[in-house]
Amino acid sequence: MDPQAFIRLSISSLGIRLPVTALTASKSNIHALSSSCVCEIRLRGFPVQTTQIPFLSSPEATPNSNTIASSFYLEESDLKALLAPGCFYPSHACLEIVVFTGRKGTHCGVGVKRQQIGVFKLNVGPEWGEGKPVILFSGWIGIGKNRQESGKPGAELHLRVKLDPDPRYVFQFEDETKLSPQIVQLQGNVKQPIFSCKFSRDRVSQVDPLSTFWPNSADGSYQDIERRERKGWKVKIHDLSGSAVAAAFITTPFVPSTGCDWVAKSNPGAWLIVHHDAGRPESWHPWGKLEAWREKGMRDSINFRFHVFSDGQEGGELLMSEILLNAEKGGEFFIDTDRQIRAGATPVPSPQSSGDYTALSPISGGFVMRCRVQGEGKCSKPLVQLAMRHVTCVEDAAIFMALAAAVDLSIEACRPFRRKIRRGSRHSW
Repeated sequence: MDPQAFIRLSISSLGIRLPVTALTASKSNIHALSSSCVCEIRLRGFPVQTTQIPFLSSPEATPNSNTIASSFYLEESDLKALLAPGCFYPSHACLEIVVFTGRKGTHCGVGVKRQQIGVFKLNVGPEWGEGKPVILFSGWIGIGKNRQESGKPGAELHLRVKLDPDPRYVFQFEDETKLSPQIVQLQGNVKQPIFSCKFSRDRVSQVDPLSTFWPNSADGSYQDIERRERKGWKVKIHDLSGSAVAAAFITTPFVPSTGCDWVAKSNPGAWLIVHHDAGRPESWHPWGKLEAWREKGMRDSINFRFHVFSDGQEGGELLMSEILLNAEKGGEFFIDTDRQIRAGATPVPSPQSSGDYTALSPISGGFVMRCRVQGEGKCSKPLVQLAMRHVTCVEDAAIFMALAAAVDLSIEACRPFRRKIRRGSRHSW
């Protein structure tokens, strides 16, 4: 398998301080900085990322260099767009970090505005596309002037900006998961078959749980559209020789919670992800558990919670990802230790290959997996990216394909249970 080139742009070791002259002259500045100091990290074509910046009261102190504040992942097309000036952009793009004190919102009914302290800018250059590790900036830099003493230096920002090659394998299901499609690896315009997946339902669940209507009965009575549970779903991932190497199957049925017609957080459905033991043809080992449920609101969401088993056994569970996707539009399920920590989720370790997960520091984790799926009722052909450093063999990739299939099928498994239909109508009640 040949990977595609990606680079990781990371911003770490963030901290802010005032020069000694400002520290002695302005206690109000110290209070403003230490109370609430945030920054917006901007890169053209990517969503703005916001993070807090710690205030360092000692001039000699430096922040922890292992603390990642922000990461951007760029592929070749992203670099071309950043390096090419357009009619709306007279020059190449730049990484921009805007530092503020205060927070947006209101206090006692009065609007509160943030105060901008300063801006750090770093132009995108040719070295971004060389595919080599490079530190673009590291250390302190002044970002503003002291307003109380015109012309005197103000706040200083500490940061470390680094580029690292982060090659990925890219796979795509060539059709909907429930149609047992082939899975191909994408390399430019080339598609190389790598796996096939086989979706099945046990006999106890022969009524199609994905249908939205039921044929009218001759006597005109109401009929159940679906059974009141979705279970028995199974996906096996086969290699090119036809051998099953990974699988996902429902272990906790997707059932409506009491008083509603959807799968709720109080009783989520669950999948078990397993991988094959090469030494024992009929032996499977548990690798992870994916839970999913629906949350109602202005826009319904499908929530996912994914754990891996630390010792290859159920019980020793490590949280790897907590994601919510728009039920109608779909979205991205991902495993990325940096993004999870920035989102405020429980710190998660980084996985190793072949189902062996070891707790590592976030700096050695980062991106692991990304899976793009469509919303309910749409033709979904999952697109999966895997970090090359977490895949040492084809079997490793197969495990993530099983996980991706479970994520995709969970969108359908979490659809509301419409119980009855009236004669002459194709719409459920």
